[in-house]
Amino acid sequence: MTKGGDIGYKIKATVTGAKGVCSTGHKVGDTFEISCYDSGGLCGFFYHQIFPGLQTMQFGGKLPWWQGNMAHFQCSDPQNEVTIRLDRSER
Repeated sequence: MTKGGDIGYKIKATVTGAKGVCSTGHKVGDTFEISCYDSGGLCGFFYHQIFPGLQTMQFGGKLPWWQGNMAHFQCSDPQNEVTIRLDRSER
């Protein structure tokens, strides 16, 4: 079994919006790598929510509302809403 961190596309997350206080401390402008094998420090709720899209993105899929190799996701916490942009690139 592969360690997994180096398969598929590389995904970079950028925090583009924050309303309230993120429980894991993310702030607008933060960037980090994320994958199906590494939550990048997102809380479990947000990671669980974006996982299907992240998986699709990491392994080369596409959804109609994505903008090329970029997609936006929003935390489900209405009091402390964090928005991230995921960008994929070749390794």
